[in-house]
Amino acid sequence: MGKVNCSRVILGGLLAGVVLIILGFAAYSIYLEKPWSSALEALGHPMSVTSWGYVLAIVFSLVTGILAVWLYAAIRPRYGAGPKTAVTAGGIFWIIGTLFPAISFGSMGLFPSRLLVIDTLTSLVTLVVATLAGAWVYKEEAK
Repeated sequence: MGKVNCSRVILGGLLAGVVLIILGFAAYSIYLEKPWSSALEALGHPMSVTSWGYVLAIVFSLVTGILAVWLYAAIRPRYGAGPKTAVTAGGIFWIIGTLFPAISFGSMGLFPSRLLVIDTLTSLVTLVVATLAGAWVYKEEAK
């Protein structure tokens, strides 16, 4: 088993984060903004996105990308290098970071189920694609 190549984790993770930013912004702009605005207004909390909110979203996406590629690097010795392992890592990260919280929000009845399903499936696609991109950059250190 080789050592985790931390510089490649960060490099691949930053690429994955940029992919998350681009795909997330596109999904939000195209079909998620209006339903989320409506859902939040129904709760009495109209959406107001500030510049701080954008900064936080960018930082969160970059950290998410790094963690997803780190997970890929961690499971790679057992599952082998390649896209199947990257999809597995992205899927695991999605289950923990998106699916479980969405189920929790759904059980509270705060948001429409349809919105949570669409948002959760969108997150699955973006996380898997981003992890694939980051894993493409990742290489293990030479022994």
